[in-house]
Amino acid sequence: MMAALAALMLPTLAWAQEEEDGVYVELEADVVSSYIWHGQDLGGVSLQPSLTVGWNDLWFNVWGSAGIATDAHREIDLSLGYDLGNFSFAVTDYWFLGDGESEKFFNYAAHSTLHTLEGSIGYDFGFLSLQWATYFGGNDYDEEGKREFTSYIKADVPFTLAGFEGTATVGATPWGSATYEANRFMVCETSVELRKEVKLNPTLSFDAYGKVIVNPATEATFFVFGLGF
Repeated sequence: MMAALAALMLPTLAWAQEEEDGVYVELEADVVSSYIWHGQDLGGVSLQPSLTVGWNDLWFNVWGSAGIATDAHREIDLSLGYDLGNFSFAVTDYWFLGDGESEKFFNYAAHSTLHTLEGSIGYDFGFLSLQWATYFGGNDYDEEGKREFTSYIKADVPFTLAGFEGTATVGATPWGSATYEANRFMVCETSVELRKEVKLNPTLSFDAYGKVIVNPATEATFFVFGLGF
């Protein structure tokens, strides 16, 4: 296992290219010590690649996560978004396959699918960015089979500290949701991330970052280390 992890952490070159007609492609990957999303523990050591194809302000992204342990999680997220000035809009199809679960990717049948559909809107003030996201389809039901319209609101504040780029985040669910183990408004994430670019030579570099996360709703605490290429 350690040999596999070491191989994953070998620096590779993130690739980005933009054409004159506004079309661009970005290929990136992260290796993280654990997969924590919105204050929830979704898996251990994971490789998380990302591919974005865009045209001016319209973009399409494929993001994935795969744990390196046997029978670990797998996730594929498909997002279509548009940036309008400081506003951002996106629709995302999340597909998460947990331990022991087995499902064909194209199963979208109600109450049996592992897909979840989400719409989101955000605004970047520069010193502060805000986002609201709500599930509107797929696997988002309570114990009685009623759709929950699970939502998440988030505020990010960027800062710098001793040569590191930082982000302070507060995230909450505005009403009850089984996804976040909440029956009312509850803060699900308070976190601080510090990130620094490490240059290997004039053309090759990677990001190293650490993130401390506290989930007040579940009283869980995490520390994540990651490498971004």
